[in-house]
Amino acid sequence: MAAAKLLIPTLSHFRPLTCAAAVSASNPARLVPHPPDLLKWIKREGGFVHEAVTITQDTTYGLGLVASGGIPKGSDLIVLPEHVPLKFQSDKDDGADSVSLPLSNRVPEELWAMKLGLKLLQERAKVGSFWWPYISNLPETYTVPIFFSGEDIKNLQYAPLLYQVNKRCRFLLEFEQEVKNVLKNLKPSEHPFGGQDVDASSLGWAMSAVSSRAFRLYGKKLPNGTHSDIPMMLPLIDMCNHSFNPNARILQEQDAGNPKMLIKAAEREIKQSDPLLLNYGCLSNDFFLLDYGFVIPSNPYDHIELKYDGALMDAASMAAGVSSPNFSSPAPWQQEILFQLNLDGEVPNLKVTIGGPELVEGRLLAALRVLLSNDREMVQRYDLSVLKSLSAEGPLGVANEVAAFRTIIALCVIALGHFPTKIMDDESLLKQGVSVSTELAIQFRMQKKSVIIDVMRDLTKRVKLLLSKETTTA
Repeated sequence: MAAAKLLIPTLSHFRPLTCAAAVSASNPARLVPHPPDLLKWIKREGGFVHEAVTITQDTTYGLGLVASGGIPKGSDLIVLPEHVPLKFQSDKDDGADSVSLPLSNRVPEELWAMKLGLKLLQERAKVGSFWWPYISNLPETYTVPIFFSGEDIKNLQYAPLLYQVNKRCRFLLEFEQEVKNVLKNLKPSEHPFGGQDVDASSLGWAMSAVSSRAFRLYGKKLPNGTHSDIPMMLPLIDMCNHSFNPNARILQEQDAGNPKMLIKAAEREIKQSDPLLLNYGCLSNDFFLLDYGFVIPSNPYDHIELKYDGALMDAASMAAGVSSPNFSSPAPWQQEILFQLNLDGEVPNLKVTIGGPELVEGRLLAALRVLLSNDREMVQRYDLSVLKSLSAEGPLGVANEVAAFRTIIALCVIALGHFPTKIMDDESLLKQGVSVSTELAIQFRMQKKSVIIDVMRDLTKRVKLLLSKETTTA
């Protein structure tokens, strides 16, 4: 019987709920050496898998999906019935027990992956779990920074990401104690994890499995006619690797009678041996490394975070040759504009970025243009949207624009100086051969430095162009 076959590997369920350090980013071991056939399981449960879709070992990202033959444009690739995705909903209909539900309520919303992670751990520990054919195919290890050594966390060399990594590590250690306190007096029959010990390592495994594979999709229909937004793990579909130029996309059918998760070929034909690729999102490398465990070279959405600080802006503008900048003591009319930009006031957002599609965040550019101008009347001629736009060429004059760009270039020099190593040093280290986590940390910081250098080059060209135009006009 099919049901009996699913029970063959269940002795493996009693393996400790732990996560070892990653040995290889491109070839991570699965939870069991010979897991059940995932494609056959999905078909047996009433799903559909295109005959040309196969699982393969990707040299960069580990397991992935590839086309064993040509697939015409617009073809259905994978269809999952409603009961196959692994979901966690906090309503009573979800079947979450009286222990895991209160535990999930202690998880902050920004770490939503841990909520679904508790459900995943529960199913991993359960003998005869419906999702075992899926779970047994999951990687045993993940290359996200929460599993890096202390030295490799330092090797990231980038304060905003270090903050996020340390925050997650602290949460896992604290949550481990909360979980242990809740579980310690339970009867075996009430234990949501089959009596197994749950520690920060197993919690980290579950959170990483979810953050690297789950999709936030429509849940149940709400009384107002909209749908709740819930994370869910989509077996097989989540083996599609990432590309900013995907050849597949996820569609969610809204037929109430037979809701399905559908993945279709997008706008083009998929040729034999092509990988099936989804766009995980237009994200910076911070998110790709933190949640997925990889770094994208030349990521067009990568950027650098800076703190808008009057003293730092003064130092940068003075280094750029601006005499007597007043970022630390703006005039009242300038301060009012900073308030409108949310760079001043009781709860300002002082995080600004350079790099990415904008090149310079509009709020930072507007602030520089305004603070480097003494002409209140001219500034007030323009809407804030114009002052924030890089495509609005020199709205406050060439001299103002050149001063703003040179100040940003000086900020870039200061930001580069915060990295202890240069790109040449990093390249040399990679050639020597390093561990997976060290390699990822070095690649991450190299890409951040490349973002800064690219912004400097772009703005230097713009300064030269502005000055040449001014000379021509003169």
